[in-house]
Amino acid sequence: MVNKIYNRTNFHSHTFCIWKEVLISEIKELKISYTSQSGSQYIFTKEGLFRISNHWGRVANCHWRLIPITQFKNQNVTVAFAKWTDFYSNNDAAKLFFIQVNNKTKEVNFYHKETSETYENLVFRNAKETAKTIKTIKQVLTETEWTKYLKFSDLDVLRKEVVNELVSTNKSFLEIKRKFQ
Repeated sequence: MVNKIYNRTNFHSHTFCIWKEVLISEIKELKISYTSQSGSQYIFTKEGLFRISNHWGRVANCHWRLIPITQFKNQNVTVAFAKWTDFYSNNDAAKLFFIQVNNKTKEVNFYHKETSETYENLVFRNAKETAKTIKTIKQVLTETEWTKYLKFSDLDVLRKEVVNELVSTNKSFLEIKRKFQ
């Protein structure tokens, strides 16, 4: 698959990107290149761009995730940077996303298929399926109501098994739970 090359004219149209928060001191000498209708500001560089904004995640027709330096709260203005090579084509209907879970920290994130070097053991989903699966995984990792009527001896082991199947198969949550009845 040939990767599209992104630049200042097309980065904002149907893209996926993971932005990394930077300190505001990194842009103090730079001039704002563009301000969007929603008030986000952009500074274009040869390597990529800085975005100064108070909203991340679903941005118009894009999926832009922020990796914050510290805990991020929506509506707080944050400065982040992304290289032009960090942008990938996004189509909500296409199966472009895979999920990864850190069982220790209980963090769940999704990534674009083009960010992976190997496709082994990865299940690709469209945007809607990905969001639904992430919601279910977070429920499994943080709640206990879903375990009602299941047979298990160790909740942590059960969680790990269920999450692993949710990530690595297309089985429904109901199908997976049936194994433990």
